[in-house]
Amino acid sequence: MAQISLTFPDDSQRHYDAGITPAEVAADISTSLGKKAISANVNGQHWDLQWPIEADSSIEINTMKDEAPALELIRHDLAHIMARAVQELWPDVKVTIGPVIENGWYYDFDRAEPFTPEDLGAIEKKMKEIISLRDPVRTEIWDRERAIRHYEDNGEPFKVELIEAIPGTEPLRMYWHGPWQDLCRGPHLQNTGQVPADAFKLMSVAGAYWRGDSDRQMLQRIYGVAFMNREKLKEYMNFLEEAEKRDHRKLGREMDLFHMQEEAPGQIFWHPNGWSIYTTLQDYMRRKQRSGGYVEVNTPQVVDRKLWEASGHWDKYQEHMFIVEVDEDHAREKSINALKPMNCPCHVQIFNQGLKSYRDLPLRMAEFGSCNRYEPSGALHGIMRVRGFTQDDAHIFCREDQIESETQKFIGFLSEIYRDLGFEKFAVKFSDRPEKRAGSDEVWDKSEAALKSATLAAGAEFELNPGEGAFYGPKLEFVLTDAIGRDWQCGTLQVDFVLPERLGATYIGEDGAKHRPVMLHRAVLGSFERFIGILIEEHAGKLPFWLAPRQVVVASIVSEADAYVAKVVEALRAAGVRAEADIRNEKINYKVREHSVGKVPVILACGLREVEESTVSLRRLGEKQTSVQALDDVITALSREATPPDQL
Repeated sequence: MAQISLTFPDDSQRHYDAGITPAEVAADISTSLGKKAISANVNGQHWDLQWPIEADSSIEINTMKDEAPALELIRHDLAHIMARAVQELWPDVKVTIGPVIENGWYYDFDRAEPFTPEDLGAIEKKMKEIISLRDPVRTEIWDRERAIRHYEDNGEPFKVELIEAIPGTEPLRMYWHGPWQDLCRGPHLQNTGQVPADAFKLMSVAGAYWRGDSDRQMLQRIYGVAFMNREKLKEYMNFLEEAEKRDHRKLGREMDLFHMQEEAPGQIFWHPNGWSIYTTLQDYMRRKQRSGGYVEVNTPQVVDRKLWEASGHWDKYQEHMFIVEVDEDHAREKSINALKPMNCPCHVQIFNQGLKSYRDLPLRMAEFGSCNRYEPSGALHGIMRVRGFTQDDAHIFCREDQIESETQKFIGFLSEIYRDLGFEKFAVKFSDRPEKRAGSDEVWDKSEAALKSATLAAGAEFELNPGEGAFYGPKLEFVLTDAIGRDWQCGTLQVDFVLPERLGATYIGEDGAKHRPVMLHRAVLGSFERFIGILIEEHAGKLPFWLAPRQVVVASIVSEADAYVAKVVEALRAAGVRAEADIRNEKINYKVREHSVGKVPVILACGLREVEESTVSLRRLGEKQTSVQALDDVITALSREATPPDQL
């Protein structure tokens, strides 16, 4: 029998007969490793312990201490165990597919009756029974005819269709978890008992069309989550509970910030409270940009397709654009326009008006640009993922030798804003050329080298994000981590040599000749809508005082204090504080509870004693204690808190 050489992580080598399995290799190394092994990495591929190795290879044996492969196996096995449990409980149910996803898995079923929450409990119980059986997991290779015949005989039409759709003629891998069998690429664990029975939970049921086709059967998709142990599962469930409390959609209703409705999918109806946050944040950004040397512009919403063709968006981005056809007077054919999905081509048009000199550069041009992009309805998510949004967008037209200094300035500018908004740290990702792009490889080489050099010169470490650049240039992505550990990509900086070339932008250099400017696309917040959603969730609705839409409610304890309440409100407003009165004939505890749900930061209660002493009883959101303070002192303190950080 032919011999093969296996190379281990420490570069040592062992020789075996071809066809040896990783299980046999692990047992040969040591009895204990043979018992602990769960899978292997063979030539960088995740490999089942039962699969034979036929050629010289590198190999690494995985145990439960290797979390990434262990979690993949646990979640994949649980998908099969769940499908087995469902068919043991309801033998008439047809199975389809069950892949591993982030934090867990799902499996799609064809069942006449909808699954109920009680059904999920029964399935979980049955799954734990299967795990306790420690049934062996085995695998075989079948030819297609045998596989199709098997599934036809067992009344599994979805599996037959899957096999017929798999390209090529190669044999297929089958897996058994005890007596239950499925078509699967693997790998898997070696018995059902290796799955931790106390570290998984079935979460929900959703509808899903077979193969994503709305003309096909509607299936039922059961989602589950799984982790290495019970403590990790508990951490995740606590995380979900905290995330639910912070959900901007729930808080948006409680705080009366906005709503959305089906007549305007992906568009936001801002209520007065929400619009107060929006305009306060926009005013802050406008002041910051002005002090950062930006000029503000405004460009059209609807632009002829000719500009989008010239810029490259029509070819590279059309699927995300809303097309507008207009019957022009006396035109023989309709004029085709598009709602702008981004502002950059329009900014080049402003740059192109009149001659620009090297002395005019860098020119930092900003716009609170309203954009529209098509997002599938299933991808929409509150105000975080919408079709209509406004960016704090800007483009810096500069010379090549200014890329480094402008990048450094921008990273400092962005850092300052993030600190003001409560984010002390951020991560940086470097996204290089995507498969679908404009411009030559030479231009991309130059763009990527310039941006990397500038980022390092700014002292910002970055991780690579391969293939995720814009179609016209590489980009930096600035990622914030919120209070419960979620990452949000907000700011961006992109180096673009392509668009100035395509749209004919030039400046007169020191040598008197025409040169192309480099265009740096940049945003700090990204979209206002999404960033406001992030802020709401980061602060669980308890926004910084200067951003809170309702900063102070002055509530009467007795009706005799109503006139004093009005006087306090007037004084606060004069001091720049957003204040309102609550003189309803309700108990003070009722008023406090109601305004606390609305996340009002400060409630000032006024009774007869407060009227007589020119004081107020102050209570802050989240605190149980109140304190009686002089009215003048409170106004001074709250006026300072209401001042935006850039104006302190």
